[in-house]
Amino acid sequence: MLTLYDAARCPFCARVRIVLEEKEVPVDTVAIDLGDKPAWLYEKNPSGKVPVLEENGWLLAESAVIDEYLNERYPEPPLLPEDPAERAFARLLVFRFDEYLGNPYYAFRRGEAGAEEQLAGALRHLDGLVGSMPHLTGRSFGLADVAYVPWLLRLRDLLGVSLDDHPVLALWLARMAERPSVAAEVNVVAAL
Repeated sequence: MLTLYDAARCPFCARVRIVLEEKEVPVDTVAIDLGDKPAWLYEKNPSGKVPVLEENGWLLAESAVIDEYLNERYPEPPLLPEDPAERAFARLLVFRFDEYLGNPYYAFRRGEAGAEEQLAGALRHLDGLVGSMPHLTGRSFGLADVAYVPWLLRLRDLLGVSLDDHPVLALWLARMAERPSVAAEVNVVAAL
């Protein structure tokens, strides 16, 4: 049985929760209070960060790596395209997450000078990306979508960022929320 060391408010953990739900993989969850991390967590991950996935004493950290592992370990449904070019592009979007959304998100959350403009530019870029294909992962839902959804939900639902100026992105996020895995995350965010 898999164990996930998890924190509800952490969007990186949300990535893993969404993939586990998509794959219908049973998991034991250990909730971590990010404000009062237990000392033993550093034995699971020396950085003290979540998520951490454990199975029979084997440990894996970093959400993007965990998601790739889960996709390979549990191949159905596949969360990366069969086409090598689409698969490479999806991986590139995950790799560039910090540049495309993560850094602007955290700058905005910290209230840094110029962060609103930086975030608006990031949202415009994502609006264009989702306007060019049905999903960030390509023709079907997958790991690139999972990489971005948790932050967009938190921007919209917790930080009050309107997506009205980004209608294609707003529609894409609404479509994502129709998936049971993402709908479950919408509920997690609503409870924060």
